[in-house]
Amino acid sequence: MDYGKFKYEAAQKAKEARRNQANTVLKEVRFRLKIDQHDYDTKRKRAEGFLQAGDKVKAMILFRGREQQRPEMGVRLLMKFAEEVGELGVVESRPKIDGRNMVMIIAPVKNKSEAKAEQNAKRAVNKQAARDAKHSSDSSAAA
Repeated sequence: MDYGKFKYEAAQKAKEARRNQANTVLKEVRFRLKIDQHDYDTKRKRAEGFLQAGDKVKAMILFRGREQQRPEMGVRLLMKFAEEVGELGVVESRPKIDGRNMVMIIAPVKNKSEAKAEQNAKRAVNKQAARDAKHSSDSSAAA
């Protein structure tokens, strides 16, 4: 094997490794202490989507005025949130107060590259199914 071919193959392997590598991103979900149930469910579903994609989630509660005197209510809300997304992520940092906010970080169970590979596999299956459906409809139209 000549050196040029070796160098080319090494570059191709490095390119493929970079494509499969994925950086974990920190996504943020913000709550208020007196959040309505439907709004809470929407934020939870959004966070579940982030965790399924392999991203970390930073859950933040914004305190206003007298709400700052009730941090235990914020801890309770964040722990309820962590429990509900528990099958997709684990608590990386416990709830802690940061100025007027309370913050908790949840890490995904599966890492970003696994989630990306799973997503690519699902996309390939859907593409193949669409091709098959189109092919069968074309053949039936010709008959």
